Amino acid sequence: MNTLQAIVLAIIEGITEFLPVSSTGHMIIASSYFGIAHDDFTKLFTIVIQLGAILSVVILYFKRFFQSLDFYFKLLVAFIPAVVFGLLFSKKIDALLENPVTVAISLLIGGIILLKVDEWFNNPNVTESSNEISYLQAFKIGMFQCLAMIPGVSRSGASIVGGMSQKLSRTTAAEFSFFLAVPTMLGATAKKCYDYYKDGYVLTHDQINLLVIGNVVAFIVALLAIKSFIGFLTKNGFKVFGYYRIIAGLILLAIHYFIHPLTVI
Repeated sequence: MNTLQAIVLAIIEGITEFLPVSSTGHMIIASSYFGIAHDDFTKLFTIVIQLGAILSVVILYFKRFFQSLDFYFKLLVAFIPAVVFGLLFSKKIDALLENPVTVAISLLIGGIILLKVDEWFNNPNVTESSNEISYLQAFKIGMFQCLAMIPGVSRSGASIVGGMSQKLSRTTAAEFSFFLAVPTMLGATAKKCYDYYKDGYVLTHDQINLLVIGNVVAFIVALLAIKSFIGFLTKNGFKVFGYYRIIAGLILLAIHYFIHPLTVI
């Protein structure tokens, strides 16, 4: 991976982390195009730079993020399923991270779901604040988030849909998804770094620089993207993202089966 590739991947991460289109999926496609998808450092990079984007939530929602102990306990309850599933299936998840076809199929299926989600969950009773969320609702949202371990599903998309299924409004569900991302990505980054070290790899000076650049770029881009997404989602719902996912998934599958296999581009 060179500096330009790192910056491009970080820009993709910053733009897509909070959209229900799968940031990891888009980075897998981009890294496949660059021919670096199978590299172990690339897999580490695509996980670690998500932390930079997620930290923008702490800045933008500083006062609301530091609310109460009850709020943190709810985040912990929602975070537990990701810990359990991540520890149990980390190797299988790593294998899926190499497969752009998995991303394409996930984009397609997720897009179909997003076309209907506003119709399915259109009667929210939690509309003002994440403080209104119960512990059981938080746990169920955390279970939905686990679906995002399949590349292409979208962590934000899965947890937002999970929140809406628990009677949260689109805005409240999106904001809780953002808050939940902080412990989730902290945990994912720590686990990935530990596994990287355990497998005998040592970060070089150049690789550390790439991680710093990637996190800084992802952080700055995410700061600009997150507010725009909330405003758009509140006014327009999910359909445009559903259509985007379907078109993107179909294009990727067409490229893979009729032009050139995505795993080797």
